[in-house]
Amino acid sequence: MAEHPVEHETQAPAGSLSGTADSILLDARGVTKRFAGLTALSSVSISVDRGEVVALIGPNGAGKSTLFNCLSGVTRPDEGTVTFDGTDLLGMPAHRRSRLGLARTFQQIELFPGLTVLDHLLVAHRAQRRNGGWWRDLAGRSRPTAAELAECNEILELVGLADDAHRPIEALSLGRARVVELARALVCTPKLLFLDEPSSGLDADETEAMGDVLEHVRESREVAVLLCEHDVSFVRRLASRTVVLDCGARLAEGPTAKVLEQPDVQLAYLGAVA
Repeated sequence: MAEHPVEHETQAPAGSLSGTADSILLDARGVTKRFAGLTALSSVSISVDRGEVVALIGPNGAGKSTLFNCLSGVTRPDEGTVTFDGTDLLGMPAHRRSRLGLARTFQQIELFPGLTVLDHLLVAHRAQRRNGGWWRDLAGRSRPTAAELAECNEILELVGLADDAHRPIEALSLGRARVVELARALVCTPKLLFLDEPSSGLDADETEAMGDVLEHVRESREVAVLLCEHDVSFVRRLASRTVVLDCGARLAEGPTAKVLEQPDVQLAYLGAVA
């Protein structure tokens, strides 16, 4: 992929995006969101190309979570446009976005005690395919089909969880539980993954293992990733391009190594200039 020049909001107009029209998968322009008169996002533009890993970073309160929510359908922006693979997403609920090929993990882990690792994937698989099994599930009369089991077990093998398939989720470490969230998102066959701080709460070894899993998934599935993350080393390892938010506005955008070298980015994000 061609290298992207480093941008600053004072030098490049909002909506200066990454690739060509054919290569852009997610295209958000001029996204603005206000809460009770407070502007959380001010005309933010961001794009993700097919197969690309883009990091979204910034200090606490920069607007990262609000932007994630606007892009994934949790929150509707007050202004701006969001398209995915040429489809207008504004007003579209999150479950319909999922069926277009968008999947998301959350910073706060969202798993269900009492269910096994495999159960989590089967529930997501059935919800994604809308095969009419929900009422039978509630009545305890619906068993997974051979095809469902095969697809879910394939994902568990991909992310290294095959040996944990029948373990209850509460028996796993936090690091392994975060991989379960990733696997649950992957079973929906996404074109684009929103990963909201996947290393949150993990120690150094668990963070390294998560990075290994994500690299393997990228190589195997060629899925695009929008990564919201605080761990700079994690961002350096995975993201080819980085967008920096500060005070609800885009501060910089470009190749990750060059962006992280910018003095204003270091000052805003790290609190000092290296």
